[in-house]
Amino acid sequence: MASKDVFSDITTHDPLDPNPWLALYLDDSIPINPRTKLALMRDNNSWSARYLQPLILVWSKITMVFIYIFKYFIPRFPNSSKVLHRILAWGLKRFVSPDANLLIFRHFWVGSEILEFIAKNIDQVKVDTNPLKPVDFEDVKKDLFLLHDLNLYNFVIRLNNQLIEKGIQVMPKEQLDLSFITDDQFPHIEFPNKWTNVLDLRSAIEVFTPFYQLFLTYNDFIRASNSLQLDETIAIYSSKILSSPAHISLVNNKHPMVPATTYNAAYRLVLHGLAAETLHQILVNIKKNRAEDGVIITR
Repeated sequence: MASKDVFSDITTHDPLDPNPWLALYLDDSIPINPRTKLALMRDNNSWSARYLQPLILVWSKITMVFIYIFKYFIPRFPNSSKVLHRILAWGLKRFVSPDANLLIFRHFWVGSEILEFIAKNIDQVKVDTNPLKPVDFEDVKKDLFLLHDLNLYNFVIRLNNQLIEKGIQVMPKEQLDLSFITDDQFPHIEFPNKWTNVLDLRSAIEVFTPFYQLFLTYNDFIRASNSLQLDETIAIYSSKILSSPAHISLVNNKHPMVPATTYNAAYRLVLHGLAAETLHQILVNIKKNRAEDGVIITR
């Protein structure tokens, strides 16, 4: 059985028992930040992903069924985003692995920069964004996850309202504003790595999803689940600006007009994170290439 060392020491590779995550780590066909890629592959290769995740997945689905029944009769109790986010912050700090925490915290920064890219690269449109850039677990307590979902829907509503009012469309832009795109890593804290910090990304999301369902209203929970399918919408906006539809093929959360079940929201959330990371890396690569070519990046 391969260990995490396989990513730093390829001599441990066994041709008769190849590590699938090593193969994907070495593969360069999908654009993604190198540190993010390493964290994701180590996360997939972790003890938690192999042995805890299948058990947690079953527990999560059963728990969600009972919470659904409970909320049907008492729809607005309990209803506390504040309590929810305190639980999330506590759980992330004490039970989630450093790699999984890195992937979670990066997602808010990446998502904020992608929305800012769209907002600043459509002529005649001014859409105010609400960047979410957490650096520690205290920032999680500020309704971080809920605001992330609200940001997506509010952005789509405000953007399209202006497009309709002004009678314009999202068009290709040659002189891109990429000044706010972060080339590499974001200024996060060093995530705890105690003996309890073992949960992989998917396991952590599966554990937290029932709490999300319990402490939010039905509308908030459904909206959070359906927001994942806005990956396709954001990808289409970006492809029109870049005049290239290639990265749409990397999006798996599609068809937002046909909502998916909430019971596989955790899996789709991981796909959502990957879609954001790949699009962000495409923007990073464009920024680097234009800088090397001497193209001035506007502000």
